[in-house]
Amino acid sequence: MFTGLVQTLGTVRAAEADGDGGRRFRVAGFGEELAVGESVAVNGACMTVTARGADGFAFQAGPESLLRTNLGALAPGDAVNLERALRAGDLLGGHFVTGHVDAVGRIEERTTTGEWETVWFGFPPGWDELLVEKGSVAVDGVSLTVVDVRPDRFSVMLIPHTRAHTTLGPKGVGAAVNLEFDLLAKHVRKLVRRV
Repeated sequence: MFTGLVQTLGTVRAAEADGDGGRRFRVAGFGEELAVGESVAVNGACMTVTARGADGFAFQAGPESLLRTNLGALAPGDAVNLERALRAGDLLGGHFVTGHVDAVGRIEERTTTGEWETVWFGFPPGWDELLVEKGSVAVDGVSLTVVDVRPDRFSVMLIPHTRAHTTLGPKGVGAAVNLEFDLLAKHVRKLVRRV
């Protein structure tokens, strides 16, 4: 479980084929403070630390993770949002984020007004019912407040801090992003569909 508050930007140092359709990554960030077996959100996807060192950590992404996230497109030099798992007693400043990515979306539009930036994200059909104005959504692991919702896209407003300290600042129109919709909304939708 995570909060959607990115703790640091990491840098992909290596991305290599691993077995039957998987990939192995090495990322500069966190380093020896991590433990092997610990969960870390990488662009919002919950990954298990398989090795660590002074300069960063390694993780493996299987075919399912590569199919449902933007991790497969990562290459050496790419920046990634990193967050360690929530521990009992930690402050919950964002919202409950599981690290289980629902869909890959795309940046469709960016409009800057002064220091603020409105960003529209497109997404595959069928997810709009999980989005509500002023509700929460995680984009590449960043907890954001939804501003507007359309059948195939939604908008958020990025503050200067988010633009400066996450991958969402420099990503351009057309860039792929990991989307995780609100956990409670997913459970409510399932219950309502059973009635």
